[in-house]
Amino acid sequence: MISYKPFYATLFRKGITEYYLIYKQGVDANLIHRMKHGKPMTTTTLNTLCEILDCRVEDILEYVPDPEDAPAH
Repeated sequence: MISYKPFYATLFRKGITEYYLIYKQGVDANLIHRMKHGKPMTTTTLNTLCEILDCRVEDILEYVPDPEDAPAH
């Protein structure tokens, strides 16, 4: 599954708020809501966030394997 935990760490590290993203950078508030609930985003949106935050993809999301999908040994 995709986790947006790095996104929130990046915001904190850079001193950027969700308010700033929504009201100063024009990021859709629905996107922030979707990210909080682990919903998907397009690569275009991912690219936009990387540009706004001046960061890399891995500073916004990470792949976390689902333990239920792990192969049995």
